[in-house]
Formats: sequence, C-alpha cells, structure tokens
Amino acid sequence: MHLLLRTLLLLITSRRRTPLSVWETSSLPLRVLPTDIDLAMHVNNGMYFSLMDLGRFDLMVRAGAWDRMRARGWSPVVNLETITFRKSLTLWQRYTVESRIIGFDEKAMFFEQRMVADGEVYARAYIAARLVSSAGPVPNEEIFAEVGHPPADLVLPEFLHRWREENALPSTRRPAPHAW
Repeated sequence: MHLLLRTLLLLITSRRRTPLSVWETSSLPLRVLPTDIDLAMHVNNGMYFSLMDLGRFDLMVRAGAWDRMRARGWSPVVNLETITFRKSLTLWQRYTVESRIIGFDEKAMFFEQRMVADGEVYARAYIAARLVSSAGPVPNEEIFAEVGHPPADLVLPEFLHRWREENALPSTRRPAPHAW
C-alpha cells in the first residue's frame, strides 16, 4: 500500500515512455524519497523489493503486456525472490531500476532486476513471478500467445532452477504445518 500512489502514477506515465518489447530491458529513473529510507538514512532493505515492483510494472506497461494481462483477468504475483546488496542508496540519490525477463520454468517467469547509480550496481535481485487468473496459474503457452514467444537464446540459468527447488514450500493443496 505504501507505494500505491507511485504505482498508479507509474501506470500512467509509463504509457508515455518509449515502447519496449517484453524481452528488452526497462530502465526506470527514480530518486530516493524520504518515504523510502529507514533510521539509518538509506533505502530500507524491504523497500528495495517494492521499488523493484515499479520496474516490473514499467516493463510490462511499456511492452503493452499489462493491458493484455488485465483484459484477460490475469494478475502478477511474486512466488520467490532474493536480493544481494552491494552499496546503500541514500536520501535524494538518483538511480535506475533495471528490469528484464531472464527465463521461464514450468511455474514462473524470472526477472533479474538491478538498482544502478552512477554506472554501478548497488543491489541485484532475482524474482520468480507467475500470472494467475480466477482459474489458477496461467500456463506459459497462454502467456506466450499474448506477449510472443521468448527469444531462442533466453534460457533460464541452472542456478535459478536449483534456487527454486531448494527454497520451494509445499503447494497450497498440501499441508505446510508450522514446526521448528
């Protein structure tokens, strides 16, 4: 909710930016705002993921995929994510959120996203997201029918296959009891 207004504004302004293919990289220029920082005066670790949401929305809107997804009743949901921090983004600093799709598996599309300032990577994240409808997860072939098939050289790196397997929780159709 804390980025609701920024997200709504982005959904409008991204339509005015240069169109992209969904297989290209989006570069979204931003500035660190007071609502992004914590008591240490840098972007809060949890805020990075929220700001990266904006980057994925920018890519989807500029590629025309957002309107097609919404028309079909599809919503994006993040299934798995990890981030590595290198440097801190500080108040009023300019940076870009770089976002690209790097592959698919049978359950999700995978994004690589970077926070970049002054030509340097400050943080990098990998996000597995899926599209869902009222009938459940949307199969890849339906997604590809809407946005086009990925380039032949778009192959999900092996370490991301392992990452998914090693971090997976049981499906929602199976119990997942809490026990330490």
